[in-house]
Amino acid sequence: MDVIAPVAGRPYALLEATRESSPLDVPADIIMTLFKAHGALLLRGFAASVANLHPFTAQFCSGSVFNESPDRQSLDAMHNIQSVNAGTLPFPLHPELSREPWKPDACFFACIVPPLAMGATTVCDGVELVRRLPPGLRDELARRRLRYVQPVSPNILDFWLGTPTPSGAQLAAPPSHCPYSFGSIDGHVVRVFTRPVLHTPMFIDAPAFGNFLLFSYFYNRVRGYPSFDDGTFVPDEWLDIIRVTGESLTAAIAWQAGDLLMLDNSRFLHGRTAVVENDVRLIASYFGYLKDAPVNPEEPIHPLWRHSDFRPPSRQAAL
Repeated sequence: MDVIAPVAGRPYALLEATRESSPLDVPADIIMTLFKAHGALLLRGFAASVANLHPFTAQFCSGSVFNESPDRQSLDAMHNIQSVNAGTLPFPLHPELSREPWKPDACFFACIVPPLAMGATTVCDGVELVRRLPPGLRDELARRRLRYVQPVSPNILDFWLGTPTPSGAQLAAPPSHCPYSFGSIDGHVVRVFTRPVLHTPMFIDAPAFGNFLLFSYFYNRVRGYPSFDDGTFVPDEWLDIIRVTGESLTAAIAWQAGDLLMLDNSRFLHGRTAVVENDVRLIASYFGYLKDAPVNPEEPIHPLWRHSDFRPPSRQAAL
């Protein structure tokens, strides 16, 4: 294959097939070396498919997570391979599942049917985004943590605490594998976890921006989720600066059939442009945990999602 390094305006490395006919034809150690170096790889001309997506990801991942967000088609239920969201609206930049404590290490997207028009996936290097922020704002963000507070239901309590009706003592001292603390708002139990606003990615020693703020604020139109860990809201003007800076660094991938995009979800954000109504666009997705990922100090000891394919308890039942 030909390897074309990232350049200004294209933050991902482009791997173009020469004699290869499948992504499985490329040695896994070469893929991983390039992945660690660049954080984003687009394999083009390798005829990626639903059938070869899991064998490809299994070379790197110990397991995966099911994404329970709506409007996704199951393509391989056994291996948590789903379509991406089938809607038509553009998506702001976000790392996958950053609203949950089991944010995956890597995102794999395979183009099964390319869009008729538009429908590009967008990518942005969260490390470069931080570098481009005004120094004063960068320093402010580096000092802060985000707090994610969500409602909780009996099935979620049962999953993590072993009972749908825990006592106050059980809520106050969850088991070590549980990624949440629990609290109360207006008499209702809530689950809580926190993360730094800026974090260090897996394979580069530099701060990165990668959380749910932009998606929550500019797509869901929800202010205060997440909030700072003291309960105050992230200022609107800060979010606008981050959004504009990210958009200035964003590259759009015009999908071709058989393309395979591999993203370091601890470093890169992604989104999409608008999709044409009734488009046949079909992009397969797999969200995995790397076998050799460095220990994440923000996660519990022996997190459940790193040992097998993980299906979290339904959050819809909590709403």
